[in-house]
Amino acid sequence: MSRRGERPSPETLATLPVAIDAMGGDKAPGEIVEGARRAATEDSIPIVLVGPPDLVGDTGGLELVECTEVIAMDEDPAGGVRRKKDSSLVRAAELVRDGKASAMVSAGNTGATMASALLRMGRLPGVVRPCIATPLPRLGRSPAVLVDSGANSECTPAMLVQFAQMGAAYVSARFGTESPTVGLLSIGEEPTKGTPLVKETHYLLQEAGGFEFVGNLEGRDLLPSPADVIVTDGFTGNVALKALEGSLRFLFDAMLGVFGTNEETKGAADVLLPYLLPMASQFEPENTGGAMLLGTDGVCVISHGSSNATAMANAVRVAYECATRGLVDHVASAVLPVQEG
Repeated sequence: MSRRGERPSPETLATLPVAIDAMGGDKAPGEIVEGARRAATEDSIPIVLVGPPDLVGDTGGLELVECTEVIAMDEDPAGGVRRKKDSSLVRAAELVRDGKASAMVSAGNTGATMASALLRMGRLPGVVRPCIATPLPRLGRSPAVLVDSGANSECTPAMLVQFAQMGAAYVSARFGTESPTVGLLSIGEEPTKGTPLVKETHYLLQEAGGFEFVGNLEGRDLLPSPADVIVTDGFTGNVALKALEGSLRFLFDAMLGVFGTNEETKGAADVLLPYLLPMASQFEPENTGGAMLLGTDGVCVISHGSSNATAMANAVRVAYECATRGLVDHVASAVLPVQEG
């Protein structure tokens, strides 16, 4: 049960539109609206845009829920949500809360997106704090997910155990992963390594159910991860995620620079690029569909602030897929009370 009553069935959710914050992101509204159009046209996903009509402009025939305010990318998240109750973010979250949308998507202010979802949709029963789950590619396999990748900078062991439970439910619902495995990010494989938070969490994860705990993982294990779910606090997770993104971007740029050095390297590029480009596309953030906010009573996808139309179309697909597969129910069933020792 949700706090608004009976949660809509997957069949009902399939008929409801995905609510998109048309003003969220560095490239809004143009790229956001174009991405929404693609998802509607190519995948027949029902869409509703949310934003001020004078700012959104031409919607290409997509429905627009009008509002009068926008929370800026650099605005204080909590303050913006409190002050701007008629903002595109808040109205999108309310559509999900009121059963008028199956999910919400935004590439805007991450903190404000989380605050809108949390304050309007509410937490699932028993959830201490929602967390952000970000896919990490594994070539030839379904992605792993990193939780938490930025929602909670300070955590308790019990919170990290819940992140593991919710992450395991997410990979099962979205990727069909059976018997998901969980690893704990630390500075060494041994249970005695790490901060007091990590060591206490290690003990609790050994006792928890709903997944197979494979022990500690180090930073070098993130790509490719031997575990389906990598658990850490939001501060560490966000730093790790941004370090991966920057490193991969540097590596691909360096390779492209080498390929253009002389005729020999250009010839090598002609042979190698058809094999390398499909691989590189799996590491491109715009192809992942964004990160999922887990623990709220509704589906919320947080897309990258620099999202283009491709990234937004993929984010809408992920949101619709997770809503119609009953992700919220899976997560709700996975969260169990945890006693801290």
